[in-house]
Amino acid sequence: MKRRLLLLLPLAGFLVLTVFLYRGLSINPAERDSALVERPFPAFSLTTLGDPGRTLDDSLMQGQVTLVNVWGEWCPTCKQEMPQLLELADRGVRLVGVDYKDTREKGREFLAEFGNPFEVSLFDPEGSLGFDLGVYGAPESFLVDAEGVIRYHHTGYISPRDVEQVILPEVTKWQD
Repeated sequence: MKRRLLLLLPLAGFLVLTVFLYRGLSINPAERDSALVERPFPAFSLTTLGDPGRTLDDSLMQGQVTLVNVWGEWCPTCKQEMPQLLELADRGVRLVGVDYKDTREKGREFLAEFGNPFEVSLFDPEGSLGFDLGVYGAPESFLVDAEGVIRYHHTGYISPRDVEQVILPEVTKWQD
């Protein structure tokens, strides 16, 4: 009897492993919460995309509610998202871009072609700020309150529906 039970152990182990793998594959990464929500925006010192001689730091995130959008020229979804970001800027939302793992030339060409909704774009060619933010792909957006605390994280594309039903209500909530 014990011998039969020992023969079933590999099968039981296989079934347990199968359940864990199935569960892991069914998780939508776009629905994950950022560990940085409710924490200060990470410290950084980066040059701007437009002016390699101009360096900005995390004090940029102080003083007013800001939507920080991580994007790259290489990202097809970022191109689809640009009309929504332009609309948000037209509606008075302060946007700061992070040109992530890109070249300065390609980033500038991207903004010239698709429009520039950003007050400023930080140039993050090595992905250091993206790493500190926990970015695993672009686009990703972070809503930062006037004190520099991350209040909301949006993974992936901001759709027209997201503008009205998610982003603008979040901005309004933290402006009050």
